[in-house]
Amino acid sequence: MIREINNRGLACPQPVINTKKALEEMEQGTVVSVVDNRVALENVTRFAENAGCKVSVEEKNGEFYITITKGEGTGPAVAVPGKCETGPVVYLITSNTFGNGAEDLGETLMVSFFNSLLEKPAPRVIMLVNSGVRLAVQQSRVLEQITKLARRGTEVLSCGTCLDYYKLKDQLAVGRVTNMLEILENLTAGGTVITL
Repeated sequence: MIREINNRGLACPQPVINTKKALEEMEQGTVVSVVDNRVALENVTRFAENAGCKVSVEEKNGEFYITITKGEGTGPAVAVPGKCETGPVVYLITSNTFGNGAEDLGETLMVSFFNSLLEKPAPRVIMLVNSGVRLAVQQSRVLEQITKLARRGTEVLSCGTCLDYYKLKDQLAVGRVTNMLEILENLTAGGTVITL
């Protein structure tokens, strides 16, 4: 079975996510992931090789056809996300941008982060503090993704003091308002805490 995935014009991590989903849907076979930029080429190729698949690449008119073979003799199967083995995961997000530097780039990276997070087991809690509270309000670029996580059981908590500071309390669109005591309890409750 050969399946072609059109990833032209897509920014990472979407080509990797699309390729991963296609591989997870088959026990063995071949996926041809078509990308039109070198970053996607490198990321999809690295993902497939790390998954134990055979990979070959052909370039045609500035597009890359990544042929990925999964199954007999190609190594371990692609891992399907399951329960986190290290305990409940809590994300403390302190900004509406990912990383330091250009704000528009940071916003784009945050969208990419939440799109990727949807491909993993849902975290137990996402706590939003400082400008991170902007992610859970109306007009947020990641509101759809955070809402999907909430539907999957993730508790979304936004700092009330921060919402007041940014005058956003009446615009909270997902999750609920929290306080520093509850934030501290979640940080010290055990499990894995990841801070962005």
